[in-house]
Amino acid sequence: MTDETRSILLVGVGGQGTILASKVLSEGLVRAGYDVKMSEIHGMSQRGGSVSTHVRFGKKVYSPTISEGEADILVSFEKVEAVRWLVYLKRGGILVVNDHEIRPLSVLTGASSYPDRISEQLGEAVPNFFQLNAGDISAGLGSVKAQNIVLLGALVRCMNLDDADWKSMIEDTVPKKMYELNARAFDAGRSGW
Repeated sequence: MTDETRSILLVGVGGQGTILASKVLSEGLVRAGYDVKMSEIHGMSQRGGSVSTHVRFGKKVYSPTISEGEADILVSFEKVEAVRWLVYLKRGGILVVNDHEIRPLSVLTGASSYPDRISEQLGEAVPNFFQLNAGDISAGLGSVKAQNIVLLGALVRCMNLDDADWKSMIEDTVPKKMYELNARAFDAGRSGW
């Protein structure tokens, strides 16, 4: 374990399981011996609004809050959320994006449009850019609802954090009947894209 504090920002839209993934991540880090601080902001999550979770871990962490330009890793469960929160990623940081679009009400009513070329622009802006379609991956495993755990697996791979029993954390967090699906989803996210 290093003395360095690392910061991870998970962002998405209400209902995508961002907070559940953050809780599994935080518990795994605690069990691996890190001091962990987590702060969640729900916004208008019940109505498809933005949700963010700040997770900071290290030998000793004093604050859960990540400031702009300080996130080592940004995991976005939806593409526009990646754009919205990109200012929090530090130079040289890692960006993991779910290739998924959730069109807000303003787009559905025609009042605005969903941006074009988001993935290309993110790839140009961030050298350490990784994109996967967690929805398709989890649907292929049996349920699109496990896409948050696919993204957790991808995050754990990017972090090189193998000193925790992640499957145990998943088993302790999800309903028993959903464990096998979520364990496979974690493996799929972790195995690469």
